[in-house]
Amino acid sequence: MIWRLLTSVNFAVLQILVLSLLAVVGMTIRQLPSFAFRTAADYERAMAQIHDRYDAVFGPSLVGALERLQVFHIFTSTWFLSLLVLLAASIIVCTLDRTPRLWRQTTEVRVVQPEPFFLPILPDRAAMTGVDADAVRSALRRHRFTVREAEEGGVRYLYGDRNKYTKMATLLTHTGLILFIVAAAVTTKFGDEQPLLIAEGDSLTVQAIGTPGLLVVKNLNFDAPGFAETGQARDFTTELAVYQDGREIAHKTIRVNDPLEVDGYTFHENNFGPAPDLLISDAAAKPLWSGPVPFDSAVGGFPYRRLFVPGRDVLLDFQLRPVDGVPTIVIQPSLITGEAADGTLKTEQLDYAAIQRVPGLDVVRIPDAGITVGIRGFDQYALLIAKKDPGKGIVWLAFAFLITGIAISFYLPRRRIWARLKPTGELALVARSDRYVDVEREFGRFLDDLVAARRPA
Repeated sequence: MIWRLLTSVNFAVLQILVLSLLAVVGMTIRQLPSFAFRTAADYERAMAQIHDRYDAVFGPSLVGALERLQVFHIFTSTWFLSLLVLLAASIIVCTLDRTPRLWRQTTEVRVVQPEPFFLPILPDRAAMTGVDADAVRSALRRHRFTVREAEEGGVRYLYGDRNKYTKMATLLTHTGLILFIVAAAVTTKFGDEQPLLIAEGDSLTVQAIGTPGLLVVKNLNFDAPGFAETGQARDFTTELAVYQDGREIAHKTIRVNDPLEVDGYTFHENNFGPAPDLLISDAAAKPLWSGPVPFDSAVGGFPYRRLFVPGRDVLLDFQLRPVDGVPTIVIQPSLITGEAADGTLKTEQLDYAAIQRVPGLDVVRIPDAGITVGIRGFDQYALLIAKKDPGKGIVWLAFAFLITGIAISFYLPRRRIWARLKPTGELALVARSDRYVDVEREFGRFLDDLVAARRPA
């Protein structure tokens, strides 16, 4: 019962339709990025964005139900992967079931056919006289047929077969489909995709600390021509260096559609934005934070970033927006007073402050928080995507198998011709072929060759 179900073409088509429908859902509904599953905190941040997007549309309860159904990571969900495994099993079982039959159809051919097979009233038949076995054999070979012969009761039979093994190309096609599924499984299990938010001059690890052969990338220089003058970048590039075990192993200026590939990872240029170089100090001028802060979010269409001050129960919300035509960082400080029952922080907002873009270090004091915030310059960050896809080679192999199988099936269809030559000189012919062949045209050319070889009666 299970074997018959797995060999059913209708069942395979049903599986493909269901997977296609799920793929449409996955391409329509926003999906969680792969890096959201690194830690619980990453997952919570990513799901918060999902709730912000869909709570107003579907309601929090339905969004929660969709989360439990794994709709927001549908391509790695348990049931999607289970369907892929089932489809792979169906293809394998179908291939195993069909292969013996295909082999018999390919190799076990009856050269001697019964009398009704040659009836001239049936399609693709012909009859003539004045042609001997040598002429038929030569014509078959000129048309690239492999010839087999037999004799029975004084009657001579010839059989021509061209592209004999074309039917076996379906094994290549099925292998390609299976390899596509294997590639997806390998990439899901062993692949990696990380967003790297790197300010100019900063470095960042690609894998988790402690990983053997840990890669470190450094943003040596970022450039976005025309952005400062027009607000629209003509192009943006990042001079990137990659280090492993303390030595540089790659160095390249990357741009969109021109990534850097090294040690199995591909580094793609994805986006960029402002990264002001900030200095946060306490009342005694002791630094609490120093370095570029990428404003990688947006509120009201303006770059935004939230920062927890190390060692203080202070939360700073930064927004970069123009004030009187001057780029200004508006700071909304808050004191963290506790935690609500649902895990969200309780905060008390303080008076906001602002820092304008001026040469040198511009400092504002936030007395109620006991800190000062200074800006040393306006840098920019580059958002890179580091992707490791171990299944990529398998995909190319699968593509080669699939295209080769389809090409053979379409461009090398099988042709066959049976000939029966009686002692009286009567010749009967039958032509057969797969689809995509103009049988009348090709059979007509073959008959023309035989007519040209006829001898007078």
